[in-house]
Amino acid sequence: MLPVAVRRRQATELPIERAIERLIRPWWEEDEEGFASYPVDVREENGKLFVDAELPGFKREEIDIQIDQNMLRIIAERKAQEGKGKQHLRERRYTRVERSFTLPCPVDSAKVQAKLEDGVLHLEMQQTEESRPRRIEIK
Repeated sequence: MLPVAVRRRQATELPIERAIERLIRPWWEEDEEGFASYPVDVREENGKLFVDAELPGFKREEIDIQIDQNMLRIIAERKAQEGKGKQHLRERRYTRVERSFTLPCPVDSAKVQAKLEDGVLHLEMQQTEESRPRRIEIK
């Protein structure tokens, strides 16, 4: 049998090393704070922001979306399934995943549309009028 090297996190790690490790670690694996993360795409088009977040296996009622002062926070939490009868294998457990980030521009939180489809949460947000670029006429 070959020896297996186990890498322990060192206090001297640079932030870039931690960022690279987060990129190659599976999305469902917990980080140092005990929260799992998930991939998100954010794009801007025609005065709207679109956010797509991968949340496979979560139901609509298990997802909480909050916008506060231009900060978007998406939390998904699933309780462990309590089954009757003899348990032979238990890999599905309590899971909480969370992402928070600042949106690239202010949005109207009253006009956010959310849809969960095939394990992907789709958000459509309208930019506020003051955040849109406008042309200034010179007189």
